[in-house]
Amino acid sequence: MSITSANAVLYLGVTGLFPTPQKIQGFATDDIYDTEALEVGDTMMGVDGFLSGGFVYNPVIQGYSIMADSPSADFFDSWVGAERLINDKYPAFGTIFLQGTGRKYAMTKGFLVTAPVLPDAKKLLQPRKFTIRWERVLPAPV
Repeated sequence: MSITSANAVLYLGVTGLFPTPQKIQGFATDDIYDTEALEVGDTMMGVDGFLSGGFVYNPVIQGYSIMADSPSADFFDSWVGAERLINDKYPAFGTIFLQGTGRKYAMTKGFLVTAPVLPDAKKLLQPRKFTIRWERVLPAPV
């Protein structure tokens, strides 16, 4: 089995808006999603030269890139529109299944933090990248 991303499966749901998770489709050519490295610790150097460290919680920042004509654009646009209407945030949840590795990941309590209002227009309409900040992204049983 290969490690191609072409067979990755992503479902996102939004509590109070899309309670049944929606399959996200129409990913960008070379970019389905990206996840920033998680900072899991912090350190502080004392004036006497001794380093101390500790565990810290931080959100997981994940960007999703979809083609300009992706059927999932309506999902994200509806989410943004609903939040504007209520002037508040809807929390999200989701799962990713990576067939190439046989691994599944569960995302909990995420908030949409960036959303392009329309695709950039160049020779071809460009992909749109939406960013969700998750409380947790953890391996889940397959």
